Amino acid sequence: MAKSQETFSKKEKEKLKLKKRKEKEEKREERKANAVKGQSLEDMMAYVDENGNITNTPPDPKKRRVVNAEDMLIGVAKQVAAEPQDLIRKGVVSFFNESKGYGFIKDLKTQDSVFVHINGILDKVKEGDKVTFETEMTHKGASAVKVKLEVVEKVKPIEKLEEIKTEELPIIKTDSSEA
Repeated sequence: MAKSQETFSKKEKEKLKLKKRKEKEEKREERKANAVKGQSLEDMMAYVDENGNITNTPPDPKKRRVVNAEDMLIGVAKQVAAEPQDLIRKGVVSFFNESKGYGFIKDLKTQDSVFVHINGILDKVKEGDKVTFETEMTHKGASAVKVKLEVVEKVKPIEKLEEIKTEELPIIKTDSSEA
């Protein structure tokens, strides 16, 4: 008679398969025993309590708060329209490429760098110019529009000291005898 062809490892693999099959069958039987078919609607309901936690008990009507839908903030809060003088900003052109038609303006108040395109420029600008501008939001972020060179009134320097009229100067008298 010939020796059996089953080796030790084959027997072990077969034992593992049988063990897994039994475990799977036990789990299936357990799921069937604990099935929740046919529950009532109340058993399947879930509630949210006053703290925002999910619970199976209905909320207490005494703890209910009335909330106006207008008071809720979803997303970004409504912004109050700025006054016209607040819309105009001052800045310095930090970079401008005339051949490509774009640049950046550094806002003097917030120190932010704002993109500017040549279509939004009213006067010819170059790097280092002081400008006034308005910002508008585009799909890529803030962009400067209505960019104008800032008009600076120049003070005429006094050429000669003789040009100052002595009648216009106030005369201050000090009485040294009273001191």
